[in-house]
Amino acid sequence: MASKSSKKKPNSKRSNSKPASSPMASPKHFHLKRFFILISIMLPVCVIVVLGVSSNTSYKISSDHHSVKIYGFELVNEFPHDPRAFTQGLVYAGNESLYESTGLYKQFIFWFQSTVRRVAIQTGKVEVLHKMPDSFFGEGLTLLGERLFQVTWLTKIGFIYDTKNLQKMEDGWGLATDGKILYGSDGTSTLYQIDPQTLKATRKQVIQFNGREVRYLNELEYINGEIWANVWQTDCIARISPKDGRMLGWILLPTLRQGLIAAGYNGIDVLNGIAWDSNKNRIFVTGKLWPKLYEIKLHPERRQIDNKDIEQLCVP
Repeated sequence: MASKSSKKKPNSKRSNSKPASSPMASPKHFHLKRFFILISIMLPVCVIVVLGVSSNTSYKISSDHHSVKIYGFELVNEFPHDPRAFTQGLVYAGNESLYESTGLYKQFIFWFQSTVRRVAIQTGKVEVLHKMPDSFFGEGLTLLGERLFQVTWLTKIGFIYDTKNLQKMEDGWGLATDGKILYGSDGTSTLYQIDPQTLKATRKQVIQFNGREVRYLNELEYINGEIWANVWQTDCIARISPKDGRMLGWILLPTLRQGLIAAGYNGIDVLNGIAWDSNKNRIFVTGKLWPKLYEIKLHPERRQIDNKDIEQLCVP
């Protein structure tokens, strides 16, 4: 996106936002009660660092009476990624492929339309593509069994897709699953647990760090008993306990976006998109309109960092 407005007004989440029209009549969709609110435009965040092959900036600090670890990363691989994909949800699909949900309303013939797609990791090639109607703005995506669950922005409507052909929640930002229940975010500091059968929120937890609410929880992934959440407007991923909502750690990834900018990719947006290959223990991340998908490996470090510094980086 060329420009973005501030997040002060309810409809400022996307620069090309427009009111959603009537709900989709076909494929399968569902309505939720009052679950997701707020908006989620993706403003670029400038953190002054340059991309390196590895980052050794991981720290251990004390917050809310328990230990919170801060992680840097090692860059393992990078792969092509569709630079027109405004990534909203990312999930590993098996067989070296990903399912991806993209946002934006259609403005031009080939650009800016929400989609659900299956993508080959090695080549970035879109293998299967479902274009959403122009009135819907795609958001978070997760895979449960043979069904893909997707939420949309500002419509109170979500979709369930058959993974074989992608034929098809109140306003949502992110979705993840542990294989039994769904986890959802709505751009606030609240993490929801949702029954996949009734699609009703059964529990909600307010996520805090150092006494402050961690707002703008965005794209989610369930990894080894934890919820990982992109925090909008930052280059940080929060690691959260789904049992009690405790903050377990932070992952700092500013060098990825800054490296792309240094390479001349000035049209990119913020970090967003986490996928986990549980069979090979691989972590994939990308961002909105990024031309790259990255495989990373985390490295905790011993250096100390002040809580206030983490708040400035990761808690808008």
